[in-house]
Parts: sequence; structure tokens; C-alpha cells
Amino acid sequence: MSDPRTHAADTPAPGPGSAPGPAPVWQVRPERQGEREAVRRVNLAAFETAEEADLVDALREDPEAWLPGLSYVAVSAPGALAGPLGEPVPEPGEGGDGNENGGEVAGFALLTRCHVGDVPALALAPCAVLPAHQGRGAGSAAIRGALDAAREAGERTVIVLGHPAYYPRFGFTPCARFGITPPSGQEWPDEAFLALSLDGGDPPRGPVRYAAPFGI
Repeated sequence: MSDPRTHAADTPAPGPGSAPGPAPVWQVRPERQGEREAVRRVNLAAFETAEEADLVDALREDPEAWLPGLSYVAVSAPGALAGPLGEPVPEPGEGGDGNENGGEVAGFALLTRCHVGDVPALALAPCAVLPAHQGRGAGSAAIRGALDAAREAGERTVIVLGHPAYYPRFGFTPCARFGITPPSGQEWPDEAFLALSLDGGDPPRGPVRYAAPFGI
């Protein structure tokens, strides 16, 4: 079973003694053709096992789960770093992974089809950030991009199982407030099992049914 929680975007910023460096300005966009391996590398680096990377690959092959345009990446592009006054400063080096302008795919967020009762909804999982970029906003940028794209596509509800101190910044609140329950046999903390209404309306009620690759 693949747990649908999204750990690797939730890593805090580096602790005391770390050099803060300039704040990145992320390019956020849908994953492009040819970036599958770059996305897999992000997930392999962010998590302790290959389970999440394999989950993404399995979701790609499930036509009932995969939604084109809702696999989002945050790319660190040359010249896209902000200096103390917000002005762009050059990024050292060239090359990269998955971006024709030499940037690096650093953050990833995926929305796939799930259901609440019989009503279509979206599951946010997994989210991942390269360890070197964790705590620098790449995960949040990718998540916000994916949520904005889902809203523009007319989607109404997003479900996430994740850290209760992290996801409320995007508007998520406990599923229990809406009468949304975990899949049968799952007992998840109310404060970590969260829902977001993308249109401001009341989400549907009932148990969540994840796509088959989650194995839940």
C-alpha cells in the first residue's frame, strides 16, 4: 500500500548555522514531455525508499487517475534568484535537469483523480523537493501552481493527508468538518486528513476512494 501522505515537501528550512543564500524565484509550470525521469529523480532523492517514485509511475499508467496538466514542477532557472532588494541575480553554473534554459526541476506536486463518495475530487500526493532545495519554497510553489491549475480546470475539491502545520497555509482544513471520511479500514488523525474547496462551496460528503495504484 502506498500511503497518500505528502512528507517531502514539508521539510523545514535549514537550521541555525546554515548560510541562507539568496531566495529563489521559482518557475512553476506543468511537467513537460521528457521530464518524467527528472520528476522520478526528485522523488527518489526526497524520500527514503522508491515507493513514492514508483507510485507516480504507476499513476501515469492509470487513465482513470492521471490528469494531464496537473503534474506540476518548480524549476530553478538561471537568473531567477532574488537579491536583497528583489532584483534578479545570476545563478552560478549552467546545465541542469529537465529545463531547456539550464534550470533544475527542484520541486514537484501531483494531483490525481480520487472520489469522495461518488463525486470526483483530487488527491494531492506525492509532493517532493530535492534535499538541497528543501525549506526554500519549491514545494509550496509547486503545490500552489497545481492548485491554481485545478481551480482553473473547474475542479472543486482536493484531499491531502499531510502535516497539519503545513497544509492550512494553502486553505486546507480537517475533512471531518465536511463529513469526509478516510477509506474503509484507515484510521487517520483528523488534524492530518485535510480537504480544500477550490470553488468556495461545500465539499461532497462520504469516504474517500483513491486511485488503484495507492492500494487503499
